[in-house]
Amino acid sequence: MCSTRRNFIKGLSAAALLPVLPSFGANTGDDKQEKYHRLLTANIRVALDEDLAKGVGWPQRKDICLQIIKNKKPDIIALQEVLKVQAEDFRQYFKNFQLLGFDGPEMDEHTTGYHGIAKNPILFSRERYELLGAGTYWLSETPLIAGSKSWDTARARHANWVRLRERNTGREFRVVNLHLDHVSENAKIRQLKMVVEESAQYQPGFPQLLAGDFNARRESEVFASIKTAAWKEAYETIHGEAEAGYTTHEFNGENYPKGASKGRIDFIWYRGKVKPVAAGIIKDSVDGKYPSDHYFLQTDLIIE
Repeated sequence: MCSTRRNFIKGLSAAALLPVLPSFGANTGDDKQEKYHRLLTANIRVALDEDLAKGVGWPQRKDICLQIIKNKKPDIIALQEVLKVQAEDFRQYFKNFQLLGFDGPEMDEHTTGYHGIAKNPILFSRERYELLGAGTYWLSETPLIAGSKSWDTARARHANWVRLRERNTGREFRVVNLHLDHVSENAKIRQLKMVVEESAQYQPGFPQLLAGDFNARRESEVFASIKTAAWKEAYETIHGEAEAGYTTHEFNGENYPKGASKGRIDFIWYRGKVKPVAAGIIKDSVDGKYPSDHYFLQTDLIIE
């Protein structure tokens, strides 16, 4: 690892801190929500004009997507493929949540091509958690340059993170949200390795959660770095390592051709003093319409 990148990794937490938000009051969740932390990860599919003609544009499925996610009563939501209009919709709908991680496109040096690319923000309950710090870094050899690309990645990719404190217990933990490249195997390997190395600056017991769209199946070489770094995957902890089935379905749900499946590419990993107690793939639809071209994933966790 080059010295510039090494220095970045060591100093990232201090450099990326955001102002601490004011207190928003006590937790009002039910007993289960007070005991467990429910994390939901969702690739919601970017708001594309071309999808409108197919009947699956964001205006046509927005209400379904928002309601399905809300019905699951998450404490923390990790989103991928979020354009500005979608980020604003989530802000308006989840009024008791803080949304962090959508910056730009005005901060981006690229005026075409990458300009306006989807981001992967994190939302968390203001009532349950206090924000201690947050940041973004780009998955490239120049992680502090917005929109930077390395390793033949097809698109610029980044990771967002928040450090939270549960108001009732004082327990602190960290959530990282990412979306790896969708083309280059080398880029995916290097991008995840970078996130694993950055996370290693925390003590082994410090609770960390890593959610997102990894664009790779579990047996892929992409996951070599995380498998050897004391991370575990929540769904596998609960259900075992057998193939869980696909999570991308091109809006076809259960009618998606089995031969076209990429398998599961959405994951929730954990490290440190964390214990999953439940995990599932969300396959909900409304009148045959799905909220995204991905199934969502959720897990309930105990954070010690």
